[in-house]
Amino acid sequence: MQVKICGITRIDDALIAVDAGADALGLVFYKPSPRYIDSGTAAVITAAVPPFVTMTGLFVDAAQGDVDAVLEAVPLNLLQFHGDESARYCEQFRRPYIKALRMKDGIDVRAEMAKHPRARGFLLDAYCPGVPGGTGEIFDWDRVPQDSGRPIVLAGGLNPDNVAMAIAAAHPQGVDVSGGVEQVPGRKERQKVTAFLRAAKSS
Repeated sequence: MQVKICGITRIDDALIAVDAGADALGLVFYKPSPRYIDSGTAAVITAAVPPFVTMTGLFVDAAQGDVDAVLEAVPLNLLQFHGDESARYCEQFRRPYIKALRMKDGIDVRAEMAKHPRARGFLLDAYCPGVPGGTGEIFDWDRVPQDSGRPIVLAGGLNPDNVAMAIAAAHPQGVDVSGGVEQVPGRKERQKVTAFLRAAKSS
C-alpha cells in the first residue's frame, strides 16, 4: 500500500513521515490553504528528503506561470491537480500528474477518469462545496470503482483509526492523509503519523 503524507510544511515533519515509511510527501502550493508553503520553503524541505520519496506538488486551478515558477525552484517528482483543470492544462507541464476528483453526489467517476487518459492516477476525495480538499470529511467508500483499470488513491477524513477499514472497503492502490495526522493544520504529530503508516502498510 502506497502512502502519501500531505500538507508538509516543515523539515522535521517530512523526516518524521519518511522515517515512518511514507512513500510520498505532499507540498501545498494553494495560498488559501493553512498548509500552504512558498517555493523557497518547499525547496529546502525537498533537499532534506531522501531521493526515493516522491515529492508531490499540489495545485488548485493555478495560473500556468505560477506552476512554472514552482517547477523552476522545486524538484518535484509528481504534480497533483485538485481543481477543475482540464487534461490539456495538466499535460502542458510535461510532468507525471495525478488528478483529484471530489466525490460529490452524481459524479461519474469513470467518465471523469476518461477525460485524463495520461494521468498516472486519481485521488478520490470528499466533496465539500467551496473547499478543494483537506476537509477532514469522509465519503462512502463503496462508491470507489473497483474495475476502473486506473490507479486510485483514497483520501478524505482518513486517520490511524479508520484507514485499515477504508482500505478493506475501497481497495485503493494508495491512501493520502493530511489533517488526520496533525496536531494543528500544517504541523504533523509523530505518533499519529507512525500509527497511520503502520495501519496502512499492514492492511
